[in-house]
Amino acid sequence: YIRKALRAGKHVVTSNKGPAALHYAELKKTAQAGGLQFRIEGTVMSGTPVFHLAEAGLAGNEIREVQGILNGTTNFILSKMELDDMDYGDALKLAQKLGYAEADPTADVEGFDAAGKVVILSNVLLGGAIAPADVKRQGISAITRDMVKAAKAEGFRYKLVGRAAKAGGAVEASVAPRKLPLTDPLAGVMGAQNALTFDTDLMGKVTIQGAGAGKIETGFSILSDLLAIDRAVSA
Repeated sequence: YIRKALRAGKHVVTSNKGPAALHYAELKKTAQAGGLQFRIEGTVMSGTPVFHLAEAGLAGNEIREVQGILNGTTNFILSKMELDDMDYGDALKLAQKLGYAEADPTADVEGFDAAGKVVILSNVLLGGAIAPADVKRQGISAITRDMVKAAKAEGFRYKLVGRAAKAGGAVEASVAPRKLPLTDPLAGVMGAQNALTFDTDLMGKVTIQGAGAGKIETGFSILSDLLAIDRAVSA
């Protein structure tokens, strides 16, 4: 449908991760060939303006690396394991009860959802050409309450971190649990919130935090892309 719309001369906005993760280069090229826009703000952190920030607020910077908390379900589980001294299984059941996790939570807890978002970030912001299979992926299901306690005692906090970085003309991408020092901005992001840190040549590190899911928030992402298209068309 996106291909057909672009070939018919229509701008396209989507919050669907699939087309952006698997076919971004092709769809962007098709859009540009027709003088059209293919916008995907809602694919990574819902309404939190990751791509608008990179495009406008950080214009003129080279983005060398991005890393962040890209899955609210896993962040909620890890937060509960630390703050409420819950084991992994109980924290997962609570996430399912509250609607943060699906009945089959594999996509979230094993890092597949975050990996798809890392692919999008890699290809859109860092000029990569990677596929989901290129992302080194590890989930949180092996993290225990004792591991969380030990990290806390050392002044660290476990987070599932998605990362993409330029390396020798290519892009390296990964998703894995990491022990972050409490001084890291990402370490303070609790509950179902998401956050992303940009490492740039001119501004150093810039972190944005906000909702990573939600009907209203995703609706806003689509609205923000429509407004961007309107500004471009009206210029």
